[in-house]
Amino acid sequence: MNFSDLKVKSIATTADTLTVEIMDGRVLSVPLAYYPTLLQATELERKNCQPIGAGYGIEWPDLDYHLSVEGLMRGQPEAPGLRRAKMAAASLS
Repeated sequence: MNFSDLKVKSIATTADTLTVEIMDGRVLSVPLAYYPTLLQATELERKNCQPIGAGYGIEWPDLDYHLSVEGLMRGQPEAPGLRRAKMAAASLS
């Protein structure tokens, strides 16, 4: 599969789902259980997102969190311990 043509058209989140529409018409709907950082975020933090990297990724600036379209297509979950590491780093600031 060639991931170079997969760009974000739109992003939507609910309390338990991330839905991303790709420019080619595909729609990816992923449970937030795959992404604990987003699952534990507030609704406002989840909704504050935008495409980045010419549309090949998604950024949540309030959370310092990023996902790639390629990772979403591959079904890659969040790396274990990522949320704990971010929280520990924030508490040191």
